[in-house]
Amino acid sequence: MFRQAFRARKAWPLSSQQDLVMRFFNDLSLSAINAGFVTVLVGFTSSAVLVFQAAQALGATPAQIGSWMLALCIGMGVTGIALSLRYKAPIAIAWSTSGAAILITSAPSVSLEEATGAFIVCGALIALCGFSGWFERIVKHIPMAIAAGMLAGILLRFGLDAFKAMQTQFSLVFPMFLSYLLARRLLPRYAVMVPLLVGICIAAGTGMLAFQGVDLALATPEFVAPSFSLQAMVGVALPLFAVTMASQNIPGLTVLRASGYQTPSSPLIGWTGVATLLLAPFGAYALNLATITAAICTGKEAHEDPKRRYAAAVAAGFFYLLVGIFGATVGALFMAFPNELILAIAGLALLGTIGNGLASALLEEQHREAALITFLVTASGVSLLGIGSAFWGMLAGALSMLLLHATPALLTAWTPRGQRAAKLDKTME
Repeated sequence: MFRQAFRARKAWPLSSQQDLVMRFFNDLSLSAINAGFVTVLVGFTSSAVLVFQAAQALGATPAQIGSWMLALCIGMGVTGIALSLRYKAPIAIAWSTSGAAILITSAPSVSLEEATGAFIVCGALIALCGFSGWFERIVKHIPMAIAAGMLAGILLRFGLDAFKAMQTQFSLVFPMFLSYLLARRLLPRYAVMVPLLVGICIAAGTGMLAFQGVDLALATPEFVAPSFSLQAMVGVALPLFAVTMASQNIPGLTVLRASGYQTPSSPLIGWTGVATLLLAPFGAYALNLATITAAICTGKEAHEDPKRRYAAAVAAGFFYLLVGIFGATVGALFMAFPNELILAIAGLALLGTIGNGLASALLEEQHREAALITFLVTASGVSLLGIGSAFWGMLAGALSMLLLHATPALLTAWTPRGQRAAKLDKTME
């Protein structure tokens, strides 16, 4: 594992870092900065409450809760910036939302110290799974139609929520929608920025921005000495690892693949595991590849040129660092936005990605039915055994494809023996 990590670091010579920074500033654009801001805004407002609840359920003090947000934001910011610059791809990092839900349900059985020990073990398992190449081998067997159907299913509710928000705040959301359409035609690079500004202006003019009680305060790290117990390993570490890999990292990599980025997955997963391992004593319970927020960075709204969209993920990383440093202050500022504004801007930002996902999923007639099943199961939001609908949608699609189209030759090719034979044939060629 550590040999792979060293090789990944060695592949980025110190002499080239200045060139990377200069190229980044050349590739940086206003639309990328806006996409990075929307990424953090949507990510923070949509699931930060689960992180607060998880910390409170484990008995964390207000200072320790602030430390959790600081550690998580530093981990997301630093790894997102470093990996995006290294691979020139929009690699957004997020905290494990499903993992936070696991912590809320598991909290009564463990102490904060035992949970911290479980976070460390979870980080080590993620790093091992990444750097060893196990995750890469698993993901290679996911057909593109299934991956695209899963992506569209994950994002569907965000597109629907954007229009549902008109029911409660028509005077806010409808002008945002109109401004999106106009900007899409006249200023396509700023098709998300324009409705965001329109929404903020309307919310400010109608008194919907709740800035009361927002105080400037810096977050400070709070170290929690880990304690390792069998109960915490079985009840927290293993479930946290499983749901983070199945419900977060696989869909996160799907977003990159569906957008045309063939970045190697092993170092991405490995370094998020290392970041979790190092920051776990301060509250970083699990870091992983982002899914929904990553789709914002990979879309055309970030930049027309796919090679320059990585700047959006770098911008998101800097915004996460800002959120972490100022802790509750920036969090309260994000929470001051009306919920309908958040739903609308998230849905509008993801319209293009949802459309591309559906188009890719239904492109090949042979795989169309399996992709549609994947889409429907994922969009249903079903959750079993603590694992979210993205995993079950992928599983349902794979099962459908297997039963509908598998032949004896194909089944043999999927076995380890068949794969070795295929490699031998390729070598002989």
